[in-house]
Amino acid sequence: MINLKNKKAVITGATGGIGYSILEKFHSEGVNVLGSGTNDEKLSKLKNDFSGAIFKKFDISKHDEIEKFVDEVCSELDGCPEILINNAGITKDNLSLRMSQKEWQQVIDINLTSTFLLCKFFLKKMIKNKSGKIINITSVVGHTGNVGQANYAASKSGIIGMSKSLALEYAKKNININCISPGFIKTNMTEKIDPKFKELILSKIPSNRLGEPSDVANVAAFLSSEMSNYITGETIHVNGGMYLG
Repeated sequence: MINLKNKKAVITGATGGIGYSILEKFHSEGVNVLGSGTNDEKLSKLKNDFSGAIFKKFDISKHDEIEKFVDEVCSELDGCPEILINNAGITKDNLSLRMSQKEWQQVIDINLTSTFLLCKFFLKKMIKNKSGKIINITSVVGHTGNVGQANYAASKSGIIGMSKSLALEYAKKNININCISPGFIKTNMTEKIDPKFKELILSKIPSNRLGEPSDVANVAAFLSSEMSNYITGETIHVNGGMYLG
């Protein structure tokens, strides 16, 4: 049985489809959760949906404020979280010849650099506690590439390599660092996909369906629990067989 009761967890990008589902799963398991995001309206809705959870507005692109954010999180949770879910990210899609340097840099800065800095500053806290679980959400695109997503694919692939390096550095400190790589999951983003393109996507998925956000949340719960104590530096694919890594 997965037992996360009374654990402390931070989830970035909590207002998105996958972030919401992870938050819902953790809340139901009795985790003391702090979720972050940038949308006031969505954060307000989360407060109504999940009593007892803490929600904090924070823009992870503000790199010089991340260490302060980490300190504030530890204060609001009355201690350092045992679990960090780096889920926040953005897309700025464009064909490579049309992609501006700004579009490239924004995605790298938020998806990769911000994730590294959040890992770095939370690791400092986890080392003192001699334990911790960090889960970084990547994407199937980080393994396969995708037309118009050179920046996004680079950022997600970078997260995987970074996570492996961090896992090697802190395994002796009893800290596990792993990735979850979702395929096409039912979210507001995939709902906007053109029906013809969606049919093409489904034809490439052996399970012949899009994944549910709960499919990702269940893996996050497992990797956050003591059942995964001997797993680190790994990427678990949640894609219905679309990519077998």
